[in-house]
Amino acid sequence: LLSSSGNSLDYDYMLDHPEKYYSHYYAYYRRRLAPKVDVRIVILVTVVAISIFQYYSWWASYTEAITYLSTVPKYRIQATEIAKQLGLLNKTKEKGKNRRSKDEIREQEEEIIRDIIKNKIDIKGGYQKPEILDILLCKIVLFPYCLCAYVVWYCKWIYRFTICREEYGDEEKLYVIRKNMKMSQAQFDSLEEEQRETLLKRQLWIKDNYEVSSSGSGRGQQNSIM
Repeated sequence: LLSSSGNSLDYDYMLDHPEKYYSHYYAYYRRRLAPKVDVRIVILVTVVAISIFQYYSWWASYTEAITYLSTVPKYRIQATEIAKQLGLLNKTKEKGKNRRSKDEIREQEEEIIRDIIKNKIDIKGGYQKPEILDILLCKIVLFPYCLCAYVVWYCKWIYRFTICREEYGDEEKLYVIRKNMKMSQAQFDSLEEEQRETLLKRQLWIKDNYEVSSSGSGRGQQNSIM
C-alpha cells in the first residue's frame, strides 16, 4: 500500500501530525482518484479534434463563398464563358426524352458555374480552397521546418539587400509594400493585377512614399492608395 513515495510521505506525515487527519484523508483520496491519463495523449487528441473541426468548418465556409461568388458578375461572366467554350451549357438543354424542366436546367447550370469557379478560375484572398497544411496539427508538425526556412530566408534578405545593397526585384518590392500596408498574404493576394501595378508605379516600397500616400486617408485605410 505504501509502495509509492507519495503515499509513504503522506503516511509518515499523518503519524507525525495525527491532529491533521482530515487533511491527510483529503490528500489520500485526491491521489487515488486523480486521473491516470498521459497528458501528451490528451494534448494530441485535443489538437487532432481542433484540426478536424478547423478543416470541415473551412470547407463549409468555402462552399458558401463559392455560392456567393457565382452571383458576382466578374466571376459569373468568366465561368459562363468557360462553360460555353467547353460546351457544358448546351448539354443542359437537351430535347426529347431527356428534356428537363426549367428549374432543373437552371439548377444544373448553377452547379456547372460553381464547379468552374471552384476548379478553373484563379480565386485569391479569403476565398481560396482550404489546404490541409493550414490546419493546426500540420502547422505544429511543420513548425521546426518553417522556422528554419524563415531564418534562412531572412539571412539571405539581410545579406542581399542590407549588406550587398542589391536593388529590389518586383517580388521583393511587393513584399515590402504588403508589410508597409500591414496586410496579410491572403488580403494582398486578393488585389487585382492592376492594383499591384499601381502600387509599384507609386514606389510604395519606399517608406516615405507610402506615408505620404496614406496620410491623406488616415492610418489603416488603403483604398486611396489603390
